Amino acid sequence: MSCELVFIDKLKEKGFRLTMQREIVLSVLHGFSSAVSAEEIYNRVQEISSAVDISTVYRTLELLQDFGMVISSDIGGDHRVYNLVSVEEPHIHLVCKECGQVLGIETDPAEKLASYLESHHNFLIDLKNFHISGLCEDCQEKGISPNE
Repeated sequence: MSCELVFIDKLKEKGFRLTMQREIVLSVLHGFSSAVSAEEIYNRVQEISSAVDISTVYRTLELLQDFGMVISSDIGGDHRVYNLVSVEEPHIHLVCKECGQVLGIETDPAEKLASYLESHHNFLIDLKNFHISGLCEDCQEKGISPNE
């Protein structure tokens, strides 16, 4: 199922409708290949339509995040970036806390951890909405420490 169809279905479930503004924000997100700030999304949206204000971008990003379609990451200094994630298959998000890059990987490596936490701590992990923060390869090569 396409991202747009998933979004429409989830909006209907919550009693919302797909507006032109929401559709533009989702469309713009598809144009980015890495994590991006709400302001960058807004700037790109403005190239399409001046009828979409920054608060609409933030509200749409919040909806998309609630629906599990967008992951947001705080990369420090009150900077938050957003990344559209695949709705096709469950995956784990590896989030670089320095540059905000998000890498999706299969859930298999985390299933053992999930099983351990369930059996030893009676805690269930939602592997469809699971992210791990750390440093991507590029940021490590720049000499950045994961504990900074």
